[in-house]
Amino acid sequence: MSDTPTKDSNGNILSDGDSVTLIKDLKVKGSGGVTLKRGTMVKNIRLTDDTDEIEANVDKVRGLVLRTEFVRKA
Repeated sequence: MSDTPTKDSNGNILSDGDSVTLIKDLKVKGSGGVTLKRGTMVKNIRLTDDTDEIEANVDKVRGLVLRTEFVRKA
């Protein structure tokens, strides 16, 4: 992993296991038309090698990769 910390849309530093909230409705590609609504809580995130992306599991979608610009720390 890089030395640069992973930050959310507000500049808060994220770490493994944190919970985040979506700040925008997101259509999930390849999921058959699932849309994650703004305000959805995503628990137990995992950081990736890319500081602009995190991995998460949501009720409807497993193994989801989210851009950090669309989340804020809960």
